[in-house]
Amino acid sequence: MKIVLIGHGMVGHKFLESLAEAGITGAEVTVLCEEPRAAYDRVHLSAFFSGTSAGELSLVEPGFFERTGFTLRLASRAASVDRRIRTVTTADGEVLPYDKLVLATGSNPFVPQVPGRDRDHCFVYRTIEDLEAMQASGAKSKTGVVVGGGLLGLECAKALRDMGLETHVVEFAPRLMAVQVDEGGGRVLRAKIEELGVQVHTGRNTQEITDGARARHRMVFADGTWLETDMIVFSAGIRPRDDLARQSLLAVGPRGGVAIDSACRTSDHDVYAIGECASWNEQTFGLVAPGYDMARVAARHIAGDADAAFVGADMSTKLKLMGVDVASIGDAHAKTPHSRTCQYVDERRQIYKKIVISEDGKQLLGAVLIGDATEYGTLLQMALNGIALPEDPEFLIFPSSDGKAKPGLGVEALPDAAQICSCNNVTKGGICEAVGNGACTIAEMKACTKAGATCGGCVPLVTQVMKAEMARRGMAVNNHICEHFAYSRQEIYHLVR
Repeated sequence: MKIVLIGHGMVGHKFLESLAEAGITGAEVTVLCEEPRAAYDRVHLSAFFSGTSAGELSLVEPGFFERTGFTLRLASRAASVDRRIRTVTTADGEVLPYDKLVLATGSNPFVPQVPGRDRDHCFVYRTIEDLEAMQASGAKSKTGVVVGGGLLGLECAKALRDMGLETHVVEFAPRLMAVQVDEGGGRVLRAKIEELGVQVHTGRNTQEITDGARARHRMVFADGTWLETDMIVFSAGIRPRDDLARQSLLAVGPRGGVAIDSACRTSDHDVYAIGECASWNEQTFGLVAPGYDMARVAARHIAGDADAAFVGADMSTKLKLMGVDVASIGDAHAKTPHSRTCQYVDERRQIYKKIVISEDGKQLLGAVLIGDATEYGTLLQMALNGIALPEDPEFLIFPSSDGKAKPGLGVEALPDAAQICSCNNVTKGGICEAVGNGACTIAEMKACTKAGATCGGCVPLVTQVMKAEMARRGMAVNNHICEHFAYSRQEIYHLVR
């Protein structure tokens, strides 16, 4: 079987890893990678500006391609697909036959159609080459503006700040991270970001970019105000890269993206699409975890597992943006009819927490956490698994003042099938099995299951599940608050007193 993979980003490489794990034999796999380097971690791109090298961002284990026999072609762009005779033609004119084709082409940055957007020292924030160009411009600049106040925009703002620039964020919406965060959370998030030295301009509609009087550019806004800056980075969202699909007359979603079924097959069942370029049930996914799920499903299906299915994805997310914890779960905006909310706001410490609960008070529907996302793992599992809330659910987010642990989720309430690590699809049952095989520290658990090894957001819950299973098996368990601090919560309370 000849398999051609177009695209070697994070999701494309997860497909290759999954294909290797599926034990497929006799397959000739060719990977067309448009960039000059193999897959790297786009989630942590901003680390490039704080000293992390391109090599350290790489996702490819040494010897991976030699071990698997897969062929990687760098700086090789797919120009067209002929589904009739099942071939891919590269930009260099080479024709590659396939039996199965996998599209992992990702997305393009969205750049608003603003006059002047193509001036020198205007960039997008997507690849390491983009970052290198930004770095060169930053060395000649004093100020920088990021257009876009979403997840990527705030990551990009951190990059500009790390370069020592006076940094501004310009956002069209009335608050930062408008998709994930409500008004109260947005207010606290803005205060924390501005405290870090980034100036935030919300409700700004850029009309044009012209020559500045004291800097390279002047951004003119619809309300008549303006802002001058030496460099501009557009990070205002993404659009699926579905041009090859359109060109070869594959079905696409109403909002773009290659239409796929639950097996990640397109309208041509010999062609699969995964990640940001795919549209499942008319929905596209801009997070890496759903892309990883699609990659695993496509690989298993091609390897002969007819039951492999993508069933959608939870879009909850937890990030640390410029050192600020930001988390959003489920119905964060309380759009469910008759839902109710409990909020905790500490403006002195700049912490905002909200939970959205059902009318009867028994089910958690959503949450927003800004400044402190300690409860994310517990709240996420309650929402995903329909676990009944305690009698006083507000104390899940209210601070404890007596040194006692807050009411939480007993891990015994979780089914074995509960997904603990979404990035690497690790369940509670998988963690318990790893404990039975001798993994008794987080480092050992990461090594053998990969739980917590990608974004790290699930580490607290992985630890909780691991310790509960160790206790169930009669093994010695310490109650240290974390792996770096050898005291329990109660011991810290008494030490402080």
